[in-house]
Formats: sequence, structure tokens, C-alpha cells
Amino acid sequence: MGRVAAEMVSPYPPGVPVLAPGEVITADIVACLRSGVEAGMLIPDSAGPSLETTLRVCAQ
Repeated sequence: MGRVAAEMVSPYPPGVPVLAPGEVITADIVACLRSGVEAGMLIPDSAGPSLETTLRVCAQ
């Protein structure tokens, strides 16, 4: 959280991007993605589709 995303994150369903490259990763976004994964939502385009690992971020 607080880092800049380096990848598109589009949970499915609905397939609408929640994060785009260049956006700041907030606690609300992470909480939304985690609750979605727990409910069965897929995150096919993320470096860590289960969100148990990481999201790609820009170097600081």
C-alpha cells in the first residue's frame, strides 16, 4: 500500500480494472481485492492472482 502500481489489475467478474499502471495502491483497494478473492473472484492479470504474494509496483 502506498506504492505505485506497475500492472493492470482487473478482477473477474466483472473484468473492470481496479488498478492501472501509475495508480497508487490504497488500503481500500487492497481490502476490496482481498474480499473479492475470498468470495471467489479471479484476478487473472495480476503478478499474484491469489493476492497472497505481491502486486508489481514501480521502483522507488
